[in-house]
Amino acid sequence: MGHETLCVERQGQVRRVRFHRPERDNAINDAMIRELHQVLDACERDGSSLVVFEGSAEAFCVGADFGDFAPGPAPDATEEPAEYDPAPLYDLWLRMATGPYITLAHVRGKTNAGGVGFVAASDVVIADTSATFSLSELLFGLYPAMVMPFLTRRVGFQRANYLTLTTRAIDAAQATEWGLVDRCAERSGPLIAQHLGRMSRLSPDGIARYKRYMSTEIAPLHRHREGAIAANLEIFSDPRNLQRITRFVEDGIYPWEQRGPHGTSRADEGAA
Repeated sequence: MGHETLCVERQGQVRRVRFHRPERDNAINDAMIRELHQVLDACERDGSSLVVFEGSAEAFCVGADFGDFAPGPAPDATEEPAEYDPAPLYDLWLRMATGPYITLAHVRGKTNAGGVGFVAASDVVIADTSATFSLSELLFGLYPAMVMPFLTRRVGFQRANYLTLTTRAIDAAQATEWGLVDRCAERSGPLIAQHLGRMSRLSPDGIARYKRYMSTEIAPLHRHREGAIAANLEIFSDPRNLQRITRFVEDGIYPWEQRGPHGTSRADEGAA
């Protein structure tokens, strides 16, 4: 199956899925979400027991593509504009966390916002020392409503709270200490090979039963689905938030910046 936003390779029971939007630092769009659901559909059909998610050496995934929220050309008068629906993304992370396969995130480079959602939804996370993790949403008046159920499951309330309120990036060593990353090394390739070699010996039936038990009895992420989706819809229906996003997409101006007399932002003038 051809993909627009992914490169997918199957190796026995392992599917390796690489985000492939290099021009956007692997930002999430509707096509990526749809294609990732298709990959998981295929895994469930053919019984693949291991799914590896990775990005590039520079960026794992930087979150939602803000270009999708800025107003584009006026739609054809005969067409209804598509309504924003966050449910497919939450459901994708839910499938990663609860589906009948082991999900492994291989993280290099920067990971932000919804990219942290992919990491937190994975069963196992391997990173190299170039990896950084941040939640920048509050800078735009947003907050990571759909990421939080998965992130708090991994690192606890206060660490998720700290990442959200400070918007600061943490490095791979800190992320490992906090439990967001399971193993970290300067060269992560050998770690990936070791983990896949070990986990490929596991019974697919055993994996499916274990994850079903964990997701229903220990960490029932389904309970948070409706609240997280409703909160996300509220955030992205606020005209003030959409204005901040549009200003950033069209002019490169962050919410706290102002344009100077010559078209430069305050931050640009300071750097000069």
